[in-house]
Amino acid sequence: MTDHLGAVLRAHKAGESVGVTSVCSAHPLVLVAAMRQAAADGGFLLVEATSNQVDQFGGYTGMRPADFRDFVLRIADDEGFPRDAVVLGGDHLGPNAWQSEEPEPAMQKAVDLVAAYAAAGYTKLHLDCSMRLSGDPEPLPDALVAERAARLLAAAEDAAPDPAAIRYVIGTEVPVPGGAHETIDTLAPTPPDAARATLDAHRAAFRAAGVEPAWSRVMALVVQPAVEFDHVRVVDYDPARTVELQHVLDDEPAMVFEAHSTDYQLPEALAALVTDHWAVLKVGPGLTFALREGVFALAAIEQQLMPEGERSDVIDVIEQVMLADPGRWERYYEGDADEQRVARRFSYSDRMRYYLPDPQIVAALDRLLANLARTGVPEPLISQYLPEQYLRVRRRELGADPRELLIDRVRDALRPYSAATVPAGTGEPEAPRIDR
Repeated sequence: MTDHLGAVLRAHKAGESVGVTSVCSAHPLVLVAAMRQAAADGGFLLVEATSNQVDQFGGYTGMRPADFRDFVLRIADDEGFPRDAVVLGGDHLGPNAWQSEEPEPAMQKAVDLVAAYAAAGYTKLHLDCSMRLSGDPEPLPDALVAERAARLLAAAEDAAPDPAAIRYVIGTEVPVPGGAHETIDTLAPTPPDAARATLDAHRAAFRAAGVEPAWSRVMALVVQPAVEFDHVRVVDYDPARTVELQHVLDDEPAMVFEAHSTDYQLPEALAALVTDHWAVLKVGPGLTFALREGVFALAAIEQQLMPEGERSDVIDVIEQVMLADPGRWERYYEGDADEQRVARRFSYSDRMRYYLPDPQIVAALDRLLANLARTGVPEPLISQYLPEQYLRVRRRELGADPRELLIDRVRDALRPYSAATVPAGTGEPEAPRIDR
């Protein structure tokens, strides 16, 4: 098995401004877009499932780790994307889903979760024990977080077909999966001393648990570079605020930083993050946000071309499904009915993504694409609603098929990541840099 991640990390530690994009999504069209972008870059694709999406009980996708693996590989086969160029990862693996339980039962479920990912052949495992469980002290001590992470690592080593192939991610300053749940007023980078304390605590915990040899396969530390988004605002990366933090890993020969919640960062900010050693850039909601933009654009085109009664009404279907099952959005979106409606449809946090696998929404989207495939999509309407895709259609770089337009709209969200992480001279043009 090719060590794709190791090759990138070695190049980065040798001084090259290269990195890897971590695609955290289970939507098939997002995965197709990501595979096409990776193929255009001549590289590999890192796809990660979060513990919310995929767990030993099915997660919100209904898939267990082996199911998600097979799901991704089937899409790769359909796309002609090489299976050996797909790297699978598990994100936020730990007791996140069982925070209301006592520590021991919660941690046993977390052990089973990590073992299921490792047994299914995932090779990038983010061990996240940063959350408090019922009865835990507050704040949660680094030593306890590290002890629990070491326990999960031991389970992964025992369950993996090839433990030497696994690369681990650790850290205690871990942003909440999927973006902030509340409005962000201020956000500070991780203090360098806190990052060093996290390293020391994990190294000691690995030693105590008898898994210290795996330290050389810890590929990344999650720290906060002060990058985040909430429902309506993005906190942009400022290199001047992380000058000392950037050097915390200088003496770790195989370790880089991993940046969570990089969705919606400007291209120059993504490039600066990689330069400053956040060599793993994670993106998830930003991709389904772009997918939603594409779906809404195509729905607007359909409204111009199709008589009422023959349309997919996909936007209304999504709204009805979300209103019928409000559990995944209502506690996050405050305000009156109109404010909540706008948030459901347009929020950066994109709670809509949880509903996209619903059979009614899938059927409506299929009907939308079928309707527009039958009518054709005139160039002037592409210009009106999908201007970037219009330029590519005019240049004969892209067909006017509605599914192709939708996939390319998702690639618009991936292209800045490619520019930030792919070596200069390959892939698409490099992003501009932040003045330093």
